[in-house]
Amino acid sequence: MKFNRHVSPIENDVQDRTTDAWKALCRYIDELEASGVEEFSPLEALGPELYAGIFTLPESIGKLKRVTKIHLYGSKLKRIPPEIGEMTALTHFDVYTSYGLQWLPYELTRCKSLVQSRVSTRVLYGNYKNRLHFPWLKGNPVRYHGDTVKCSVCRCEISYDKTWQLWISLKVGTDVLPLLVNSCSKQCTDSLPTPHPNYVQHAHRGGTSVEQPSDSDERTGTAIPGLQEKPKEAAVMSYVSKQNESQKLPLLKVIWKIWEK
Repeated sequence: MKFNRHVSPIENDVQDRTTDAWKALCRYIDELEASGVEEFSPLEALGPELYAGIFTLPESIGKLKRVTKIHLYGSKLKRIPPEIGEMTALTHFDVYTSYGLQWLPYELTRCKSLVQSRVSTRVLYGNYKNRLHFPWLKGNPVRYHGDTVKCSVCRCEISYDKTWQLWISLKVGTDVLPLLVNSCSKQCTDSLPTPHPNYVQHAHRGGTSVEQPSDSDERTGTAIPGLQEKPKEAAVMSYVSKQNESQKLPLLKVIWKIWEK
């Protein structure tokens, strides 16, 4: 499956919060919190029709302190709010075939018990298979619900005009994910961890000017049979060609002598 490598603009206001789907999801989260059930599975709870109308998750997911598994297979999600980092018991995170979900909040790294993830990695920004460009955050910021946001590092509350947004690629669970950081200061930015090897080795603002490592297709393209001769094979072919030419010379000499007569 091939994906366009152009830089997509950030889409904000992705969810209509007046729909039946949204209201049903909010009720479901309240019920999970009260019951203590350890698995979050909105498709099973809402049904496919309402499930298809969910494009983000409510901030109230942070209340699900006992949930260990998130099942969001085949969702229409376009983003997940930072409050997911408050789900401290989370061990399994499944958003496979949620093709609109191309990045995650940095706060997911707060889920220290998260050991298993399942993500459609080819659609992720910066993924090693195709290196999709990261959206440029300057003049094109991510806006969550509300007028303020918490710093992803120190958790202090800040207004958007004082927020420095950055991309960083880190391993979370079993996948390397592009994560959005909301930083309140240079100190918080400088304290970010080193990105995963084979990805951009610093937090950045995105855009086509960001130099990413070669993708897997570019690294293996020269190894495709027929594109290039191997040096040893080329040398053998050259030798055989010379031998054939040398065999032709005596015959040419005979023909030339006959012609002279």
